[in-house]
Amino acid sequence: MSVKERGESPLKLLVKSINNNILVKLKDGSELTGVLEQCDPTMNIVLDEAKEISENNGELLVNYGKVFIRGSNILFIAVDSEKVVFE
Repeated sequence: MSVKERGESPLKLLVKSINNNILVKLKDGSELTGVLEQCDPTMNIVLDEAKEISENNGELLVNYGKVFIRGSNILFIAVDSEKVVFE
């Protein structure tokens, strides 16, 4: 069942994804993975264990640790919906 079928807004899904791994694609083309630690209504996020990965083959490029990403720089966020608890 998709998020749309559940009636979830993207922000509610993001809040429920806190403490789970996510993939963030930025407008400049870079991709980061990490554990979502915090988010706000403008989709500013804090990622822990953040790693920049190659767009082509998923190879690790840089290990950042904890990063803040401004919501206006985000193209999309991918979450593992099987690990997110829906109520």
